[in-house]
Amino acid sequence: MTQPDPLFDLTDRIAVITGGSRGLGYEMVKAFAQRGADVVVASRKLDACESVADEIRAMGRRAMAVQLHAARWDEIDALIEKVYSEWGRIDILVNNAGMGPASPSHEVSEKLFDSVVSLNFKGPFRMASQVAKRMSDGDGGVIINVTSSASLLPSPGIVPYASAKAALNEMSLSLAAEYGPNVRVNTLSPGPFLTDISKAWPEQARETANNALGRPARPDEIVTAALFLASPSSSFTTGALVRVDGGMG
Repeated sequence: MTQPDPLFDLTDRIAVITGGSRGLGYEMVKAFAQRGADVVVASRKLDACESVADEIRAMGRRAMAVQLHAARWDEIDALIEKVYSEWGRIDILVNNAGMGPASPSHEVSEKLFDSVVSLNFKGPFRMASQVAKRMSDGDGGVIINVTSSASLLPSPGIVPYASAKAALNEMSLSLAAEYGPNVRVNTLSPGPFLTDISKAWPEQARETANNALGRPARPDEIVTAALFLASPSSSFTTGALVRVDGGMG
């Protein structure tokens, strides 16, 4: 059941989370709903979105499942229209969908490059800019762009991904300036997390990490930072980059 939270009260807020059916997105979906938000769960697999939406409805909150390829502007525009048509507004947007396949830079094909940059920057730009304009014209709102520690550190083998995420960092700064004061835009930068992707890691990487805490994070350790940025508790925070990486680099 949902319950009021004195620090992170999201009662009756409408939140859209891309990549919300698993991993860090799923953790944010649950955390927001537990604190009173109605949630739009968007990802490529509609059945996975529906499953998460059922969980949210069982908490007593509204949930909408939307199939979305987060790099395609027509699908992004359709999602925005659907939410505004059915629920009237978006209060919180989390641009979380992304991917970072590893490949030596000299072997990256044009197709792979375009795919990685489109999903990690082109799509989030469209989503954030269109929602920010509507928020600015309405009652305001909050946008969280999820990047990566790879955007801040040398990242051999994932250069297109790291570069696209670095562009997302700059995008947050610029959109915060363009659509403030009604819209706050911040960046959430995770380090190594034990989500589904970690199943492919070597055993040592699942137990230790090259950071100050010496370990990767549990998926639920993203929650407090996400709630801070999504809630009124961060009312004077915009254009910021919040690192949740255990102290990397």
